[in-house]
Amino acid sequence: MKQGVDFIKFNPTENMTVLVKSMHNKEDHARIAEKLMSYDCVHAEQVGFIKLSEQEGMVSSLRMAGGEFCGNACMSLAAYIASVNGLPEGKGINVAMEASGTGELVRCRVKREVDRYHCKLSMPLPSAIGKNQRDDFAHFSMAMIQYEEAVHIVIEVDEINSGVRVQAEEMARIIGSGYEGKLVGVLVYIPHTEELAPLIYVPEIGSMIWERGCGSGTASLAAYLAWKKREIISALVKQPGGVMKAACEWEKGSIRAIEIEGTVGIVAEGKAYIG
Repeated sequence: MKQGVDFIKFNPTENMTVLVKSMHNKEDHARIAEKLMSYDCVHAEQVGFIKLSEQEGMVSSLRMAGGEFCGNACMSLAAYIASVNGLPEGKGINVAMEASGTGELVRCRVKREVDRYHCKLSMPLPSAIGKNQRDDFAHFSMAMIQYEEAVHIVIEVDEINSGVRVQAEEMARIIGSGYEGKLVGVLVYIPHTEELAPLIYVPEIGSMIWERGCGSGTASLAAYLAWKKREIISALVKQPGGVMKAACEWEKGSIRAIEIEGTVGIVAEGKAYIG
């Protein structure tokens, strides 16, 4: 007998995201996510499981299938909360939520536009940033951005071609094989065009995807640029699915705050049946 799964599908910068509303055991999340992400089901790049607050003063919660933190999924949940609350066009609300991959409350400012929601999300700060040259990838200029449950590697290139993509995937697997966190991201960046190709690997569910838009990767890139240049950063980051804005505050030799901005569309809501 097939299992019913209540879901909402979102489009944050073409990083197609599914959030599951129905309650399921945590040990079933990976299996449900794998099916929902598949081409013959709902089809998405990532899946999260949500619980909406029903009491005033309480916050909603989001847990990604692999236990990682995801900026675009947080913005998607914030947009959904705004929709459920009937936010009028042109108006905004502040949303706070708990999210996997960070011990901090995540806060998002949501403004309703004609057919979508503009979101400004405060991001978790990295615990460390530094150069990370490896002998097996010595030809790349690499930096590592570390978080509570994730690590991102920024590599600067002149162009993003098939050879670079193959090496980025190999890098993600090698780092992931000896890493105890939830997520490994390889952020391939072209400095002179400000283009980013984000590769996200979640070892727990075996998911490796070249995302069309990555909120967490956008934040890490801003953090990397602030660290590299030792200055405040405001950047429009071009990705395959569109442009995201990132801002990073740099003060007295350290990062004080990171925000990302993007738009989220709600594209579908319904029930999926999985075996």
